[in-house]
Amino acid sequence: MVERDPHVRELEGFFLERAGCRVEFAEDGEQALVRVAEVKPDVVITEVLVPKVDGLTVCRRIKASAELKETRVLVFSILSVAARAREAGADAFLLKPLAERSLVKTVRELLAMPEEGGG
Repeated sequence: MVERDPHVRELEGFFLERAGCRVEFAEDGEQALVRVAEVKPDVVITEVLVPKVDGLTVCRRIKASAELKETRVLVFSILSVAARAREAGADAFLLKPLAERSLVKTVRELLAMPEEGGG
């Protein structure tokens, strides 16, 4: 998860861990890309406005990678950029403010999505 606001980061982590998810945070988009390549998570949640590499670029790079393209990406932002998130390849978009029910529901839906390769 890449989130610049420490309070939102803490709440996101709390809500998702309470829902049974294992959560890991990156400080910026660059670190997120390194960790995603190492860990290969099922879902990546990124804010748009993160340092070094913005969240939409993080999404594009994940989706452009042969090894990572099946990774689900949720773009979560205060900016109303749902169309840009979809263009970047995001599987889902949530507009802030943070709502536990919406976040957990969206992550569960992403985890339940079939892989594009027919897996």
